Amino acid sequence: MWLYVILLLVLLLLAFWSFFSSKSPNPFSVDVRRPPAPLVTDKDIRKKVLKQAFSVDKVPENLDAIVIGSGFGGLAAAVVLSKARKRVLVLEQHSKAGGCCHTFSKKGFEFDTGIHYIGRMQANSPERILLDQLTEGQLQWAKMPDVFDTVILGEPGNGKTYRLHSGTKEYYEELKKQFPGEDAAIEKFAKLIKTVAHGNTSFAILKLLPLPVAKLLSKTGLLSWFSPFIKMARRSLSEVVNGLTTNEALRAVFCYIFPTYGTLPSNTSFSLHAILVNHFLKGGWYPSGGASEIAFHTIPIIKRAGGAVLTKAVVQNVLLDSEGKAYGVSVMKGQQLVNVFAPIVISDAGIFNTYERLLPEAARTLPGIQASLRMVEHGLGGLTVFIGVVGSKEELGMEATNYYIYPESNIEKTTKHYLAASRDEAAKNIPVLYVTSPSAKDPTWEERFPGKSTLIVVSYAQYKWFEEWKDERATKRSVEYEGLKDTFVDSIMETIFKLYPAIKDKIEYVSAGTPLTNQHYLLAPKGEMYGADHGLSRLQAEVIATMRSQTPIPNLYLTGQDVFLCGFIGALYGAILCASSVLQRNLFLDLMQLTKAIQAKDSKKND
Repeated sequence: MWLYVILLLVLLLLAFWSFFSSKSPNPFSVDVRRPPAPLVTDKDIRKKVLKQAFSVDKVPENLDAIVIGSGFGGLAAAVVLSKARKRVLVLEQHSKAGGCCHTFSKKGFEFDTGIHYIGRMQANSPERILLDQLTEGQLQWAKMPDVFDTVILGEPGNGKTYRLHSGTKEYYEELKKQFPGEDAAIEKFAKLIKTVAHGNTSFAILKLLPLPVAKLLSKTGLLSWFSPFIKMARRSLSEVVNGLTTNEALRAVFCYIFPTYGTLPSNTSFSLHAILVNHFLKGGWYPSGGASEIAFHTIPIIKRAGGAVLTKAVVQNVLLDSEGKAYGVSVMKGQQLVNVFAPIVISDAGIFNTYERLLPEAARTLPGIQASLRMVEHGLGGLTVFIGVVGSKEELGMEATNYYIYPESNIEKTTKHYLAASRDEAAKNIPVLYVTSPSAKDPTWEERFPGKSTLIVVSYAQYKWFEEWKDERATKRSVEYEGLKDTFVDSIMETIFKLYPAIKDKIEYVSAGTPLTNQHYLLAPKGEMYGADHGLSRLQAEVIATMRSQTPIPNLYLTGQDVFLCGFIGALYGAILCASSVLQRNLFLDLMQLTKAIQAKDSKKND
């Protein structure tokens, strides 16, 4: 047995050394941060960056890579390659770049579409340093209040309220105050979160290793010996939490953040949940100036390297040569197809769009493609309500704190019942609401939109409830569709008025997005919020190893959430994995070295 272990370790070392011997430039060789420039609010200037419509004359010559989709997984991969002196073209089907990072404006209100808050953005954290390198320090982050998340079990005003505090020690100590007599359960939970989340390097290792080595490791089960993350990945969140306490309210609070990855506690790997809880232990941050600042400060770096980010560019196909290698894409321009060529093609369109829609039909049937598709399922659809209110946050009593509202403590049972219900029944009994106020979180808001405030409410919705209207024009769907949406909105607003009663007579704008909205604007095949489903099977070692940036098609790579994990940081690390594969260079090691250098340098400054 030990001989087997030693053999595997030798294989690991050989694989890593071969991966580290790349001659590609190090995109993280120097710290590129500079003092942040003033916030740009001029609409024309921002439009020139975020809304450059596709045309043949705007396509740069001698491209090194094409990226399909301008979500952050696509943009981040493009920026890293640009920093390695590659000329990259990013193609976005929507009229505005940014994917879930983009914002839209209606009736003088601005709404974000997917970036509601991010953890671990404190100065000199590894994640903050990475984002600073991708935006040259121009993207600023506003810290949310000490109580960054609040859980309500029951109706706002009448239910039980539990508050989550910033700071690893404070997070758990405040939980103990709110749940007297549950110290032992909370301490066990805290220990598990720390142990499992800190062992997540095995997740990236499985994706960086050559696939045969990674599969061998996953099949032997040896990783479970060394990695608490892999070991606990097989256990569900419900199973672990239910074993810690019989207090149903505490169980709910332990699980409260499950809407941020879109699976129920019974089908959630505890390891995934541990990553998310650990991610927010020091609190939450919001991008100053709104979510569109993310794309606004990454696109210029791509352009400076000779690349471009073009919108209204609907990619129809990935072009394959006679040997089955990707060598470009075809883009619909008006009624004509325009071919754009590059030796590398990267897709941020998700595994389903890439493999089932963008590949030529013959390539879709390849064993490797079909094997990958069998490992994943479509994630849950999302329902979002956008609310514009006249008045400042002080006048309306709005808070920068996020609210997670559940009608009762058994969040698993009520959510399962909702997802299994008919659409008419579901619309009247929504079991989970995430409520957030972008205007209250953004320190630049009052300067940009004085006397106005916004709320965003997010919940689940089944694609099948709205599927019959999928072929209707997105901006002019039938009265029946709008009526169903209104039923959901009315139900949600009843709860919102109990949370923020002062807004009731001051609402100027209300709109809702369904899974069909996600399908139209984000090309999510089933209106998914987080790409491929993040259930228990997604976190098993063989699936982790197989779902990677390299594809069975030579020169075609994947980036974003489907490569790593859901959310902004998941998409970011998916991009680093993708760029590592393209450059044949372990960028995680490069980042570690730069992070240590920056932390040491800044530490000396503060002494």
